[in-house]
Amino acid sequence: MSKYKRFALGKLAAIGPQWLPFADVASAEVPLSRLLRLSLFQMTVGMALVLMVGTLNRVIIVELKVPATLVAVMLALPLLFAPFRALIGFKSDTFRSVLGLRRLPYIFKGTMYQFGGFAIMPFALLVLSGYGEAVNAPRWIGLGAAALAFLLVGAGVHIVQTVGLALATDLVPEEDQPKVVGLMYVMLLVGMILSAFAYGALLETYSPGRLIQVIQGSAVVTIVLNGLAMWKQEARNRARAQAPQPVVRFADAWARLAARRGMMRLLAVIALGTAGFGMADVLLEPYGGQVLQMSVSQTTRLTVILALGSLVGFGLASRWLGRGGQPMLVAAVGAAVGVPAFLLVLASAVMGSVALLIGATLMAGFGAGLFGHGTLTATMRSAPRDQIGLSLGAWGAVQTTAAGVAIAIAGVIRDAMLLAPGAAANGAGPYVPVFALEAALLALALVVAWPLWHGRLDSRQDDASLNKRPTAGGPETLVTPKA
Repeated sequence: MSKYKRFALGKLAAIGPQWLPFADVASAEVPLSRLLRLSLFQMTVGMALVLMVGTLNRVIIVELKVPATLVAVMLALPLLFAPFRALIGFKSDTFRSVLGLRRLPYIFKGTMYQFGGFAIMPFALLVLSGYGEAVNAPRWIGLGAAALAFLLVGAGVHIVQTVGLALATDLVPEEDQPKVVGLMYVMLLVGMILSAFAYGALLETYSPGRLIQVIQGSAVVTIVLNGLAMWKQEARNRARAQAPQPVVRFADAWARLAARRGMMRLLAVIALGTAGFGMADVLLEPYGGQVLQMSVSQTTRLTVILALGSLVGFGLASRWLGRGGQPMLVAAVGAAVGVPAFLLVLASAVMGSVALLIGATLMAGFGAGLFGHGTLTATMRSAPRDQIGLSLGAWGAVQTTAAGVAIAIAGVIRDAMLLAPGAAANGAGPYVPVFALEAALLALALVVAWPLWHGRLDSRQDDASLNKRPTAGGPETLVTPKA
């Protein structure tokens, strides 16, 4: 290693614990540089999310004039694959290959799906919109190709993220697993912020040719970064390769996880809260563009603001939990912050204030960060080590499915409201029911989460408090058996 590389890594390792949440998970066996390199797969996931849910949905709806319902359904197509995240995590827990690898074959497969989807996506969208010479092309060709592209990218993202997070937990001791997963999610937010800035700059002057270049460039970046992330991360284990294939059925493994006290209620809270925060994903940028006349570059930066708020929320949650905070209380505070945030989004239209919309977006991101980290930590602490992949897959399956359903419903509501009399005269009218419904879902998530944290709001307890069984009639808690 050259002295310059040693100097750079030394500086990074020195500032990491101070400025990067969860960086204290690094050790001599697994240095921070290795964890940061592994986190590159989260950067590509963040890039895909920003491109599809942020930039592309605005471009398709506003510039290409495709109905929001159709766009919402296409963006929700990846949810068809989302329920399989639990199965993917389970398979990567028990997979046996000739080389003795468990996680990397799945990450490679997911990367290929992402690349294939990005490769065909721009041309499919142009045919779907009837742009230029594609005006006479059968509409079903563009619709089918666009659906396939979004499905491939979504499937790749689900596989890469689920198995990548499981691989990250394999590298550290059990007590550090929530920290390393938290680090991976912080890097997801960093990837979203950087890619949103990049897409905003590249699409400052929009043209169909530039759109093709941006999307296909994303395909190349995905291959490169995921390849670097996988390099020398999982050791070949010949003993594992030669061992008999374990006879463990997915149904039995899932029944074991679901039987844990409080698990199903936790998954219900995750679904409600994720839907509450996620419905705005498909409409926030079109809302800024149509109601407040913001440009493509300006609305893309709303995604940056949202991710920055989430990053701050993750950082605060890490400090809170590190000082003995209860994960479900952190999640509840995040949901409580989200309720007024979406009401302020509506108020921004009444006042015609871009600044208020930006502030409300930052507030919503902050609440989402608290909620996401709180529920993620609770899920991690409730699962035994041999079911890490399954538990992460269950968390991801519920979260992604809820987000996908919410996105589809948001698009349908918006287009249905456009048919109402006087909708054209009230630019914000089609969006009002969506943001109001988000606030209601977050309030409902607080009600469902109440038994998981009620009764311990005024005490600061150690994380081990989650392992205590409740007394009869007491609050419901997630129970992790002693080793």
